[in-house]
Amino acid sequence: MNRVILIVDDETGFLHSAALSLKLAGYSCVETLSDPSEVLPRLDRGGVDLLFLDIIMPNVSGMQLLTETQQKHPDVTVVMITALNDAKTALSCMRLGAFDYLVKPFEENELLNVVRKVFSNRDAQELSSSLRRSVLESRLHTMEYFSAINTNHPVLLSAFRYAEALAPTDFPILVTGETGTGKELMARAIHKASGRKGEFVCVNAGGIDDTVLNDTLFGHVKGAFTGADRDRSGLIESAARGTLFLDEIGDLKPESQIKLLRLLQEGVYYPIGSDRAKRSTARVIAATHRNLKQLIDKGHFRLDLFYRLQAHELHLPPLRERPSDIPLLVHRFASDAAERIKKETPNIPQDIFVLLANHSWPGNVRELQGLIYDAVSRSSGKTISLDVIKDKICADTQMVGKEQVAITADNETYNIRPALFPGPLPTVEEAEMQLIQEALRRTDGNKTLAAEMLGLTRQTLIRKLK
Repeated sequence: MNRVILIVDDETGFLHSAALSLKLAGYSCVETLSDPSEVLPRLDRGGVDLLFLDIIMPNVSGMQLLTETQQKHPDVTVVMITALNDAKTALSCMRLGAFDYLVKPFEENELLNVVRKVFSNRDAQELSSSLRRSVLESRLHTMEYFSAINTNHPVLLSAFRYAEALAPTDFPILVTGETGTGKELMARAIHKASGRKGEFVCVNAGGIDDTVLNDTLFGHVKGAFTGADRDRSGLIESAARGTLFLDEIGDLKPESQIKLLRLLQEGVYYPIGSDRAKRSTARVIAATHRNLKQLIDKGHFRLDLFYRLQAHELHLPPLRERPSDIPLLVHRFASDAAERIKKETPNIPQDIFVLLANHSWPGNVRELQGLIYDAVSRSSGKTISLDVIKDKICADTQMVGKEQVAITADNETYNIRPALFPGPLPTVEEAEMQLIQEALRRTDGNKTLAAEMLGLTRQTLIRKLK
C-alpha cells in the first residue's frame, strides 16, 4: 500500500536527505515543503498519511500547525522534529496530539523506525475497523476475488471475511490447512483484494536447501560465489509492492528462518555476498500443512518466527468437515473438465453425492478435482458413470488398514496384516449386521448402494434387515 509522507522543514538540505532516505527504503510517495504556510492548503487536498513537522520555523511554528492539523485533519498522523532534547517540549507535543517526536540530528534508522511504527499502528487501526464492519455486516464486499474457492460453509465464509479485512494491510499472514485445501488460492485472493500494484510471486520452500532458497529469494551480487558472474535479483525484488507467497514454510531450514524473521520484523534483506541491506516492499503470506507447534517442540521451528506469523492466521478446514460443499465442487469441476476436453458437460446422478460425502478425502479438494476430471474424461454418455466413482472410492477404502507389519518370532519373520476386529471376534451373525449397518451409514441409508457395496442384491439386503 502506498502511504503518502509529507516532511515540513525550513532547511532544504535536511528535506533532501530525509526524503532520499525514505525513498531508498521503499517509501515512494514522499513530499517535502520548506514553507510552513503551504502545509494546511496541502492537507486540505487530502491524501497525506504521515506528517513530519519541524517545531521551529519562520512565520508559523510547528506547534501551531500541529494544533490546527489535529482540529482540521485528525486522520493525519503527526511526528514532530526538534533540535531541543527537552522533556517538556516532548510532553507538550504529545499533549497536543503528536504521535512521536525526533531530536535532530538523528540516524536514518531512527527515522525509518518511526515511520514503520506509525504505519504499523495505522494498519492495526484499519484492521480493527474493518473487522468490526465485517462482523456487523456479515457479508463479503469482494466476493469476486474469492470465487476460485467454491463454498457455502460458514467457517470458510468467515475466513473470507477475515482475509478481506486483512488484505489492505501490510501484516504478514499465515494460511494453514491440510494438503489440497486451497491455501495458494486463498493467498491469491488476498493479493487481489489488497489492491497491490506489484506481482503475486510464489515460492515453494519444501525440499529446497538453504543455499538455493536464499539465492532464489534474496538474489546475489557478482562474485558472491563461483559462477556468480553478474548481479542477480531475487524473488523478493520481483514481488516489490506485491505479494510474496512462501508455501510450505514448515520445511524452512534454520538459517532461512532467521532471514525470514528479519524480513518480517525489519523489512530488510541482504543479497548473498552483500553487506548492504535492501528494503522489501512485498507483503508476505506464508502457508503450511504442518503443525508448527509440534515442530517448535521438536526444535525444528523458531518460536519468535511462529509468533510473528501466527498473529494473523487463516485456517482452511478439510473437505471431510464440509461435505455440504461437495455438490458445489462436483458441478464446478465437471463443467471445467468438460470445457477442457471440449465435450458437453455430463449430468451428475444424485447417488454420487452420497458416495462422495462418506469418503475421508485425504487429498481434500485437489483429490476430488482429480476424481471428477477422470470421471468426466472416461464418461461416454450424457451422465457420469456411478461405477467409475464407485471403483475409485472403493479402491481407496480397501487400502485402509491393509499395510503389512513384519513380526519376528523364533528367528522367523512373518508378515501380518493388522486385525480387522480389535478385541474378541464377533459371531458371523454379529459381523454381518455390523457390515450392513456400516454400509447403510456410508450410503446415508440408500439400500441400493449399500447392497452393491456389500455384494448383495437389494432384495437380499431388505430380507436380512427384516
